[in-house]
Amino acid sequence: MARIRLSALSPAASGVAGFSLGAVAILLLPGSLANALGLLSAGLGLAGAAALARRSQAREREQLLAAIGEVKVRLATNAIRVDSMAKRLDQSPMGEADAAPAKAMLHELTAEVGLLGDLLQQVATTLGEHDDQLSRIEGRLATPPPPQPARIAALLPERTEPRAPEPLIATRHDPAEAAQRRAAEERAVLISEALAKGQVEVHLQPIVSLPQRRTRGYEALVRLRLDETTLLLPSEFLTTVEERGFGPTLDALVLTRALAIARHLGSKPGELFVSCNFSAATWGSSRALAALSRILEKYHEHIGNLVIEVPQRVFRALEPASLGLLGAMSANGVRFALDHVSDLRFDPISLHDRGVRFVKVSAALLLAEARGSTLADIAAGDIAVQLARGSIQLVAEEVEDDPMVADMLDLGIAFGQGIIFSPPRPVRPEVFAEPQPETAPAPAPAAIAAPPALAEVVDHPAMAPPPAVKRVPFRDILRRATA
Repeated sequence: MARIRLSALSPAASGVAGFSLGAVAILLLPGSLANALGLLSAGLGLAGAAALARRSQAREREQLLAAIGEVKVRLATNAIRVDSMAKRLDQSPMGEADAAPAKAMLHELTAEVGLLGDLLQQVATTLGEHDDQLSRIEGRLATPPPPQPARIAALLPERTEPRAPEPLIATRHDPAEAAQRRAAEERAVLISEALAKGQVEVHLQPIVSLPQRRTRGYEALVRLRLDETTLLLPSEFLTTVEERGFGPTLDALVLTRALAIARHLGSKPGELFVSCNFSAATWGSSRALAALSRILEKYHEHIGNLVIEVPQRVFRALEPASLGLLGAMSANGVRFALDHVSDLRFDPISLHDRGVRFVKVSAALLLAEARGSTLADIAAGDIAVQLARGSIQLVAEEVEDDPMVADMLDLGIAFGQGIIFSPPRPVRPEVFAEPQPETAPAPAPAAIAAPPALAEVVDHPAMAPPPAVKRVPFRDILRRATA
């Protein structure tokens, strides 16, 4: 006979057994002893049911955590396999056009594996926090509260010794500070409402080629419109937006407008482009990047005129899931620009493989490097040449005056951006308008057809009219005959 494992029993079995024994004791035993034994059996049955329920929950939780760990191990194994497949694909003698679809698929698989890993990590973290909270609650219930000292009623009138008045400065808030706090809160509410209503404007600042100063592209700079007279710069509202978790929402609005500008630039000659930035919250969330990549897939035909700027610090700290999404975007035609550069040590081949086609460095940093700074391993005049070998263009931004333009030309930099060329200007509303579908011209009304002419056969002997008979006097005939 097989042994019965207590752990395999249902929690309700103990309760049913306890109540059954209690009922039997009440029926068979006489007097109050029966009632006592019945109640004791029922209580033991309930306690056993509770213990079995806790043990079952603990066992199920352990099985769930073990399953999550096994899935994470399998995901890591699959990620390694996908990476090895990508390396084999890079080493295969395939053309770039033939390998592009396979690379895009591998990047998408890498991104999906990273997203699944993040979700599993969130589930495990949530379970661990739930267990910690349960243990804290059980500890509080098990620990009795400290006994409160008994209060003895005073029979005599209270005699309190005078105490020194407490300084009011420590407890009283500064009116100016309180007013500033209220103003900041009201401003944060206005910013949130403006963002919820989509009152986001995009201003464009041109990126020109040097020395001709011909426009080659634009950078989309976001502004937030509070009312008709108040327009906020990014430094005035980005902190509030990121603190309230509206960063991905703002980035989606900016990306949609940038794609509309890219659609407009695609209809013009010269291969113009527009670049846009994302917030730090978006770069740190693979889920937000996946949502933006879906927007890019929807407007795939305009991707060739779009450049996405990534800060250097963020680019170097991207997680594998985010790197996979960037690789998928690059395989689909998206170009990237390295922005907010603080270190001039670059690996052009690695940057090109990840889709970077532009590196934007402030003109002041390039001039400091040219004067003897140690931010790069090579001379400042060779940085543009080094990047050009990897098909990457160096853009000098924040160029303020003509002497700085001359310095950039001396360093061999071919692209510039700054106030000396043009300040940021708003975009015309017609750029964002949806293009009207082309309609075929209406056919001209047909002229009233004349009734068809009857068919006539000209100079036909059977149809020709008989010749008119000319009557000649008989005397003229005789005169001609006798002459």
